[in-house]
Order: sequence, then C-alpha cells, then structure tokens
Amino acid sequence: MSELHSSPHQRKLIAEINAPFKPDLVVLDGIEGFVDGGPANGKRANVNVFLASPERVAIDAVGVAIFKSLGSNYDIMNTKIFYQEQISRAADLGLGAASPAEIYLMPADDASREYRDRVVEILNKG
Repeated sequence: MSELHSSPHQRKLIAEINAPFKPDLVVLDGIEGFVDGGPANGKRANVNVFLASPERVAIDAVGVAIFKSLGSNYDIMNTKIFYQEQISRAADLGLGAASPAEIYLMPADDASREYRDRVVEILNKG
C-alpha cells in the first residue's frame, strides 16, 4: 500500500486495481468529506449526501461534481470531471461510465430534487 500511496500515478493505479472486481453495489457515505487534503487530514465540509449505485465510475464522477459544488481544491475545480485521472483511466478500462450522458442521478425524495438538479448541472458541465 505504501508504494501505491507514494506513487505519482496513484489515481491511475486505483483504476487498475479495481479492474478485476465487479461490485454489485457501491455506497458513498457523503455525510462529511474532504474538499481538500485527506484521507486523514485536510479541509472538511458537511456534504450530507448518501449515494448508492452498481456503477462505481458514476459514483466517483458524481462525487467530484458534489465537491465542485462545495468549492474544492484547484485540481478538482479546474479539471473536467471525466478528465480527472482516476475517472478517465477507469472509463478507458471500461469499468463504467465514460461521460455524464451515461449517468442518471435519482433523488431519494422531493426535498432532494433541487440539490440533484444542481449536481447534474455541474456533472454535465464537467
């Protein structure tokens, strides 16, 4: 693990490591998240979302869109979602969605519909 975490290719390697796995369900507990730094230290934000999908690349892409909505670090804010290294490599490997057009984001209830619409707009802009 230390080799992965110290590699300049870490994000691409994460996609490679995931290639042999086919999850039935991916859950993102986004109650609180790092908008900069992480995984142990950094700037945190109250995100208050919970995502579930069988599609791991879609979950990552929506997560990046949510971070963009919160004002994240330079790399997140200034790189289009599907150009983010981990997402781009995963899409290249055929692990999931390769564009926003392949993602449908369903709100859990009427109260979350407006939030979903904002995230979808960011997702579509990249």
